[in-house]
Amino acid sequence: MKIGFNEGCDRYCEGHSVLRDLELCEQYGFDFIDIQSECLDRDLAAGKVTLEQLGEWFRTHRLKMLSYNALCFFNMKQTEAEKTAVMAELDEIVRRCGILGCRMIVVVPSKDIAVHATRGEIRADAVAVLKEMLKKTQPHGIKLSLEFCGVPGMTINRFEDAYAVVQEVGSPLVGVTLDQYHFHAMASGWDALEKADGKKIFIWHLNDMEDVPCGAAYNTDEKRLWPGDARGCLDHKRYADTLKKIGFDGGCCTVEVFRPDYYRLSQEENVRAAAESAKAHVAKYW
Repeated sequence: MKIGFNEGCDRYCEGHSVLRDLELCEQYGFDFIDIQSECLDRDLAAGKVTLEQLGEWFRTHRLKMLSYNALCFFNMKQTEAEKTAVMAELDEIVRRCGILGCRMIVVVPSKDIAVHATRGEIRADAVAVLKEMLKKTQPHGIKLSLEFCGVPGMTINRFEDAYAVVQEVGSPLVGVTLDQYHFHAMASGWDALEKADGKKIFIWHLNDMEDVPCGAAYNTDEKRLWPGDARGCLDHKRYADTLKKIGFDGGCCTVEVFRPDYYRLSQEENVRAAAESAKAHVAKYW
């Protein structure tokens, strides 16, 4: 099992830079990195780096880019202008992926929508939008990974709903991002995960979390912990055993933690801690 680092872990560390993340991730033994769009946009706007410089770095180093994370709030758009804006953003991300050598884009569902849509309506809309997205990504061999988010206001907030969308799209280039925190935070069903085709799970986000009530307003990303933290409540063995049983073949677990305490670490301390926790997890469960 290879290990990956998501820039959500250290995006607010003092003096953060994407290029430094690449250097540190390679130094501390990560195999992959999820580059966060907000980190990349920030560095590009500040002139810290160019896409071409990052692309050249990847071509000459061991560390590779697992995913572009993310195109946010892609579904349930109510006007043509909103729909056009989503597709224009996708076009730009596809262009960037070509330069960076990236073959996967995470897509995140919309939240706090004004219309009172049913799950069926949301599913139908997501399927239609993903099929349109495929027309742009398929020629480039780029996968789309739908990340359900365990937040009450999210349009797709449980694994079973995300998986149903992916099944209906029916493309080998469309799958699910399984984040352990999100799975637990809105009480996704283990029965649904146990019946799933592991090959449709493209990305596995590894983390732990404080034992707070599912769906509580204060159950936010800030409650995440490094995997293996003694304060955590997640059943890591069950996640690992289930993924093995259903044939997950993504070959990588990616640490993704958004915790204010960890942002007070230096960028190097943060990456090192993430690497240590990921390696310990793999050694114990894989």
